[in-house]
Parts: sequence; structure tokens; C-alpha cells
Amino acid sequence: MKIAFTTSGETLDAPLDSRFGRAPKFLIYDTETDTTEVVDNSRNLNAMQGAGIQSAEIVSRLGAEYLVTGHCGPKAFGALSAAGIKIYTTNAATVREALEQLKAGNLSTAESSDVEGHWV
Repeated sequence: MKIAFTTSGETLDAPLDSRFGRAPKFLIYDTETDTTEVVDNSRNLNAMQGAGIQSAEIVSRLGAEYLVTGHCGPKAFGALSAAGIKIYTTNAATVREALEQLKAGNLSTAESSDVEGHWV
């Protein structure tokens, strides 16, 4: 199973970014191989519009089944949900902390977006 995390770093100890669509990078963690892959999202970082939908397309294309982030806007939430990706939000400081929370069952699936569109 692949889990996407929003981040600005390259490792599990990197900070978890609170924004989904405008996160600088996505760290993809594969639970079956215990490996990570980092994907650049800088193109969407400063996008005038559509950052959430375009970021959702990237995460979906990478095969992620779960997304863990700080916040998720309405358009991104809709695109991720349509792709069958389960969304979890957390205020964890690092990707590793968020991963541990998810593995321990301490995160609940988001039922809707939790911020307005174009949230920065």
C-alpha cells in the first residue's frame, strides 16, 4: 500500500506540510517494501488556481491509496475522493510522526474538506 504525505523535505523526519495542493513535495511511503519516493510539486506551489486538483492527479498517478496532510480544500478533496484515495488530516510535526499516528489507528478518515479553496 502506498501512502502520500505532504512535505518540504526528503525523508520521514522532514516536516509534514499543512497544505495539500500547495505542498512543495509529496513523500510516498510504500508499506510493502518499506521504501520512500519523493516527488516534486513545486509547479503547483505557486499556481494561480487548480493546485489542489493537479496535486490530486499527481498523488493518484503515483498509486497512493491514502493521503496524510495538514489540511485539504474542497476541490482537492473531491478529486482525491473520486480517485478512491482516503484522506487523513493531522497536526503532526513530521512525516514519521504522521505515519506512526496512521499505523496506530489514531487518525480518522476525513469526511469533507476542512479549509476554503485557495487557502495559503
